[in-house]
Amino acid sequence: MLSYDVLVEQAIQASVRGWDFSWLRGRVNGGNPSWAYTERALSLLPTARRVLDLDTGGGEVLASLSPLPPYTVAMEGWQPNIPIAGKRLRPLRVPVLGGTADHIPVRETTFDLVLNRHGALNAAEVARVLVPHGRLLTQQVGSRNGLDLNAALGAPPPTDPESWTLAVAVDRLRHCGLHVLDAREEMVEYVFHDIGAVIFQLRAVPWQVRDFDRNRYDRPLRALHERICSEGAFTTRDHRFLIEAELPRL
Repeated sequence: MLSYDVLVEQAIQASVRGWDFSWLRGRVNGGNPSWAYTERALSLLPTARRVLDLDTGGGEVLASLSPLPPYTVAMEGWQPNIPIAGKRLRPLRVPVLGGTADHIPVRETTFDLVLNRHGALNAAEVARVLVPHGRLLTQQVGSRNGLDLNAALGAPPPTDPESWTLAVAVDRLRHCGLHVLDAREEMVEYVFHDIGAVIFQLRAVPWQVRDFDRNRYDRPLRALHERICSEGAFTTRDHRFLIEAELPRL
């Protein structure tokens, strides 16, 4: 295995623009729940005429679902991702809007399918933009995600571990009038094979350890590097849940 300093430098130099985790290929494994979000999305698209992809990131997942309905719109709340998504989705004729889950910048009753993979979810806004019998398909990152990593680094949890679970999300959607058709939740093993992968992950997902800095966390990072060298890997658990819901006709 490469030295700690070399692995750290590689991870610091790697680009974290967009929602592209390809740099981790071969450095991590796992993280896949038993369901397949993209397969379910693909099965819903043929009957959809107007589609919204919330928090599209760099547009990677939405682009993988093409061909898309003619009226498909992507939305992204993080400004650096907007031009990346725009470039990727332009050949598919999909516009990318700036906006947040708390304020979707479209009129009410516009979409018959809202997709949301690992994005923020505001149940009231989703209900507002869906047409009657419109569907929501979302895969969410729960609030118990990656807590083993926080513990290994001596960092506090990013939020209350019980604040965003399947039960919480289902309750909010039902409160806003949506009928839940499918709901699943899993804790999935996610395995890091070197400390560079850990650092890249923390750079790409900065809310996991909110005050992360390689120098501030130098001592626990070195200890985790030694642990990986000794044990061969470091395993955390990803918190994922899937919901498919429908807005009933009034």
